[in-house]
Amino acid sequence: MNKILPRLIATVVTIPLLSPAIVHARSASHRLTEDAALNLLLRTLKHDRVYEGRISLDCVTFETEEKTNAYFEFVLRENHTATCGGDPDTSPVVDRYRVYRASGKIEWLEPVGNNWQPYTPPKSGRGG
Repeated sequence: MNKILPRLIATVVTIPLLSPAIVHARSASHRLTEDAALNLLLRTLKHDRVYEGRISLDCVTFETEEKTNAYFEFVLRENHTATCGGDPDTSPVVDRYRVYRASGKIEWLEPVGNNWQPYTPPKSGRGG
């Protein structure tokens, strides 16, 4: 009995000290990978029909422009091929998006003001 009590006290004292580390490790493990972030973005754009009537998603490419601890920044470019049309020596930017690793929140770069906006489904063929 005397040997059990010190161990029990040590366990009771240690658990609250370790809890924040366990919670932090769990949340870090649920952060989006680059592939998962891109898949989330693509599913969202398809679901919301962002480019319907403007450009086929088969005729665009996504490139990762920036990676930070907080987000992935993707650029959406026109893919000029024989099937898609356009000058094969160019690949104009259509839109830019950020997908946040921890929350999955998506932002869209509003090109006129050059500022990041929360993504909302478009009312008509605009990006983000």
